[in-house]
Amino acid sequence: MGLSQPHLLGIEPLSVDDINHILEVADNYANQLDKGNFQSDILKGKIILTLFFENSTRTRTSFEIAARRLGAEVVHWDVSTSSLAKGENFNDTIKNLSAMQPDAIIVRHSEFGAPHTIATMVDCPVINAGDSWNEHPTQALLDALTIKRRLGKLEGLNIAICGDIAHSRVAGSNMRSLTKLGANVRIVAPPALMPEKFPVEGIEKFDNLEEGIKDCDVIMMLRNQMERMQSGLISSEAEFFENYGLTKDKMRNAKDNVIIMHPGPMNRGVEIADDVADNKDHSVILEQVKNGIPTRMAVLDILIGGK
Repeated sequence: MGLSQPHLLGIEPLSVDDINHILEVADNYANQLDKGNFQSDILKGKIILTLFFENSTRTRTSFEIAARRLGAEVVHWDVSTSSLAKGENFNDTIKNLSAMQPDAIIVRHSEFGAPHTIATMVDCPVINAGDSWNEHPTQALLDALTIKRRLGKLEGLNIAICGDIAHSRVAGSNMRSLTKLGANVRIVAPPALMPEKFPVEGIEKFDNLEEGIKDCDVIMMLRNQMERMQSGLISSEAEFFENYGLTKDKMRNAKDNVIIMHPGPMNRGVEIADDVADNKDHSVILEQVKNGIPTRMAVLDILIGGK
């Protein structure tokens, strides 16, 4: 059983069945990895091409490990040493790379919709590893997997996504995925970082963190995307932390067993306190990183291996 789509360009075009299928395969891989000594050659002989026009630690490394866990080879294309630096047209670069017949292309780009454009120019699956403030589908999928493995379900949960919503592709994809899976999603942000509209209906919005996280099962914190926002939207990091940083005191409004999430990279003392980020009873931040591997294994397996 494959997906209803030949690519993974975003959460929006996926059906609920698509998402649940990815999560089911990912959960199976997570269980196998937990047992240790996992080996597979299901993608042996396949070549995965990674195109990262933006810096990345977790996503790029996670995809590479996932591909190699399944027996595939990974080729990383470096923009700084490519012919783009010599003046080659972007379209020509993509067409040349496609002519080399990779089995899948993973792309991160600062331009909104760039993976969609690439998908129209190549003959293999394209996986969006983040485009501008639009979508980051595998992050949303691994977040859903993490919640489900920790709390046992997604339907009916109260989930607050907090911070710089206006510039966050993680928020965009999570709003889409979590509402499709039946969660009640709240957005918490200062007015300057609150988008004018949301990608889906039924989202509650708050400009007060303590009110927004009241009775929540999950709190997802986001960093301020300084590289994408106009100067002056945040008066100071200290003031932001005072009003919108998650601390133990503010957590008391949430449920006793609330889990704390963050897609990284974290800015400690800005959107999250140290003793919250490192709290072993509530923080699942490192579990998110860990679950990125089986989630991306599932995506690669389904799109390339046809699982």
